[in-house]
Amino acid sequence: MSSTTQSIKAPVAEHMRIFEEKFRGSMKSSVPLLDKITNYIVKRKGKQLRPMFVFLSAQTVGTINESTYRAATLIELLHTATLVHDDVVDDSNERRGFFSLNALWKNKIAVLIGDFLLSRGLLLSLDNDDFHLLKIVSTAVKEMSEGELLQIEKARRLDISEEIYYEIIRQKTASLVAACCSCGAASVTQDKNTIEKFKEFGILTGMAFQIKDDLFDFGSSEEIGKPTGIDIKEKKMTLPLIYALNQSTWLEKRKIINIIKNHNTDSDKVKVVIDFVIEKGGIAYAEKVMHDYKNKALTILKEFPESPSRNSLELLVNYSIERKK
Repeated sequence: MSSTTQSIKAPVAEHMRIFEEKFRGSMKSSVPLLDKITNYIVKRKGKQLRPMFVFLSAQTVGTINESTYRAATLIELLHTATLVHDDVVDDSNERRGFFSLNALWKNKIAVLIGDFLLSRGLLLSLDNDDFHLLKIVSTAVKEMSEGELLQIEKARRLDISEEIYYEIIRQKTASLVAACCSCGAASVTQDKNTIEKFKEFGILTGMAFQIKDDLFDFGSSEEIGKPTGIDIKEKKMTLPLIYALNQSTWLEKRKIINIIKNHNTDSDKVKVVIDFVIEKGGIAYAEKVMHDYKNKALTILKEFPESPSRNSLELLVNYSIERKK
């Protein structure tokens, strides 16, 4: 883990350590194959930004308690389930530099593991009467699915406007960050206004985070662990590309759309699209929008008293858009 994420984590480091134990325990099963696979999942965990958002949000407005640990575990279980299913949908053999579950154990087992994690998350909430947390997270999972489907539908026709793009990323990415922050707040306070503010903060941060992800598609592929132009190859319409197309003549637009539709696996043609986006100011525009979202998120945060946790949340927002991968 980088020194940046270590310093962000500092105010809740001990809580994160306890959470890891609880998360591991939440996946225990008497079926040996399940245990083997869930151990593999725990070992390949990423930066753990999601639980960090939960604990820092909670500690900014109250005192972390058992409900906070369950909120973080619930989000991590349901999100891991969606990632496992995502890899099956995308036919992806890699996740965070490791083999994906479907690459090692095939699709059928991967789908069943996703279902198992989903049910563990639901039972964890129901067994503890955490209906308010379950409602927040279930809404996020519903929105993530809708966002993915909306993106697939629009990719077929390549007719995404800027407004539809924002709706897709709000559902696909920002809804989960919003769930992390509002669950964290809801685990320590019943004040609806505070919970709503943390939800809004999460949406704005998630929007900035996704735009940063989209920008990686146009950068160098060495640092970021995914090939440049991958979104173009998958016919995903991202903000830099949408803006560039909106600045084009009818002829230019037709040429670029034709490449995305019919030559999206040709690396030289994909490079033409990347150069076109840069030339039309798509990168600069997307960076401006990303910073606007970031600044709005920080404005909400400043409504709460200064504390080590609030300062870490600010650092986390900045890290979201300054990270190299």
